[in-house]
Amino acid sequence: MKRIGIVVVLLAFIVCPAFAADTVTVKAKMGDVTFNHKAHGEKTDCKTCHGEGTPGKLNLGGKDPAHKLCTDCHKEKKAGPTKCNDCHKKK
Repeated sequence: MKRIGIVVVLLAFIVCPAFAADTVTVKAKMGDVTFNHKAHGEKTDCKTCHGEGTPGKLNLGGKDPAHKLCTDCHKEKKAGPTKCNDCHKKK
């Protein structure tokens, strides 16, 4: 019985990071913004958020440009949140 428990725990450590890799959290004073990176990547070009060159860290240009980028896109596509507390979640 102990072996089954150990196998389950080991599988959780292997499988969970694979799912978590699709989630990105951006730290913010008003509360962190967490979104599904894979879903966004399927709907827009990488350089939209990452800038030119090889994608790495987000290059949103600060609070105001980030708000404009995200909310304008959500409004244009009529998908996704557009109000502050819909994106910003305090712990």
